Amino acid sequence: MIRIAVVVLSLLAAALPARAQERIGVVASFSILGDFVRSVGGDRVAVTTLVGPTGDVHVYTPSPRDAKQIADARLVVVNGLGLEGWLPRLVQSSGGKATIVTVTKGIKTREADEGGDAHGHSHSQGHGDEHTDPHAWQSVPNAKIYVANIRDALIGADPAGEATYRANAEAYLAKLDALDREVREQVAKIPAGARKVISTHDAFGYFADAYGITFIAPQGVSTESEVSARDVARIIKQIRASKIPAVFLENISDPRLIQRIAAETGAKIGGTLYSDSLTAENGDAPTYIDMVRHNIRTLTSALAG
Repeated sequence: MIRIAVVVLSLLAAALPARAQERIGVVASFSILGDFVRSVGGDRVAVTTLVGPTGDVHVYTPSPRDAKQIADARLVVVNGLGLEGWLPRLVQSSGGKATIVTVTKGIKTREADEGGDAHGHSHSQGHGDEHTDPHAWQSVPNAKIYVANIRDALIGADPAGEATYRANAEAYLAKLDALDREVREQVAKIPAGARKVISTHDAFGYFADAYGITFIAPQGVSTESEVSARDVARIIKQIRASKIPAVFLENISDPRLIQRIAAETGAKIGGTLYSDSLTAENGDAPTYIDMVRHNIRTLTSALAG
């Protein structure tokens, strides 16, 4: 009897590491992608995020720990479009054999300077795609493309989980469809003439294209960009001429610039928008869906007046 118990225990002990190993290691470059991977991967994936909540992916400095995480991963999920200028060297130094998945594949990109934004020339030092706006996740229809690319990559890396990944992706895509409708309903409450805002850096171009709100940013597509006095003067003039009602802070940018513009124009600070990063669990935007919902509510309450 004791012998049987020992055999059973040793079989259980052998099975435990195998069960733990079934979770595939995925590294996501920043918090928004990490949330997408968790939503599709569920219990089958162990997700590590390099640039965590409230971190700025534009100016991140990788650590030796990041190289080890990449070396140990099966998949590395990246945005591409020049967002993670620091990543190729990190992947190379890790010496790992992870598959790199660029989740913006298939997205119709926009030029950083499109739409006559007031920031003039975009300065994206350190970014591979100098004139491409990398913030494609800001449009919910684009987020659906991210999710489909992540689903397909997970199926490729872990074919045994295909049914799970397809079911999780389908459920999440349905939530994104509902979110897209919600954003459009909220925008409809804002008078057409009031759909103009100032934000810190040019992160909302895809949102603007999808939903018809004009964003003007003193900084280019990267938070690394320097803002000239001329840019600020031009924006102040534009706020007065266009009667722009509100300016918005961003969670990853220095608030002083926007505070100065607000003080000089009398435009109110409409709140904080989340652009390139989620918050911790107890914040306003712990998930992508929370982030978009927070942003549109903040915009509507400031602009619907």
